[in-house]
Amino acid sequence: MRVFVTGATGFIGSAVVRELIAGGHQVLGLCRSEAKAAALAAAGAEVYGGSLEDLDRLRSGAARSDGVIHLAFNHDFSNFAANGEADRRVIQALGSVLAGDRRPLVVTSVIPMVKTAPGQPAREDNATFGFDVIPRASEEAAAAVAAEGGNVSVVRLPQVHDTVKQGLVTQAIGLFREKGVCAYVGDGQNRWPAAHVLDVARLYRLALEKAEPDAKYHAVAEEGVPLRAIAEALGRRLELPARSIAPGEAQAFFGWMARFAGHDMPASSEQTRRKLGWEPAGPGLLADLEQLHVPEN
Repeated sequence: MRVFVTGATGFIGSAVVRELIAGGHQVLGLCRSEAKAAALAAAGAEVYGGSLEDLDRLRSGAARSDGVIHLAFNHDFSNFAANGEADRRVIQALGSVLAGDRRPLVVTSVIPMVKTAPGQPAREDNATFGFDVIPRASEEAAAAVAAEGGNVSVVRLPQVHDTVKQGLVTQAIGLFREKGVCAYVGDGQNRWPAAHVLDVARLYRLALEKAEPDAKYHAVAEEGVPLRAIAEALGRRLELPARSIAPGEAQAFFGWMARFAGHDMPASSEQTRRKLGWEPAGPGLLADLEQLHVPEN
């Protein structure tokens, strides 16, 4: 297949590009940076200059392809609602080209979008929160495309990691280094799901090839890693103390991350593994944190 990939030069996107090419697919990779274009071309992809703001350019890229994987998202959490609406427009634009035929569109969402009972893992067939609760419109937009006849599936991401990047954990690392302590809330037994970036890339390829309409997939290798264990692993690697803070201190310490720092959000991938035959094989989150690449201050 010829696959149009947004976010093709990002942390997950670059791994997806390599996985697709290794699997025999051709890649048309969206790239707005000349500096990153060379690496994308060296990976074997065709560089497609453009940005998420240029919706006509996105439609053209989708029209030239047999399928689309949409990974790009602006993670500026200070402007989360506006970024969520921008993502909605991108998915609508891509879907407008693919609606009415079998060409697959794989859209990216996140595990915290999933509603679940306290202590229970989020499952693929659970309902999701609306934009008014978590301002990310990916799944609402995907459902709208599906209603117009598009072949849309959704991949929900946990903390995706290697030894360089780890999702929200990377944000926490900067905060911990700034404050001189690796903190967790209460007993720190609230859990974050995780998966190695290469396992996640393979799941995207499998989802694209399966092309099952309205499918929901969880890119989850580890159902939940306790935040205390994460903080203690980072403490060892960063040579900082790890300690508990009271729930009332979380907002002052974590800022915008406070809503996640004390949140228990385990997730299952049982349905995903059964449907796709996906078996993650990469290192766990704590193993990667023990080998963490520590940037200079």
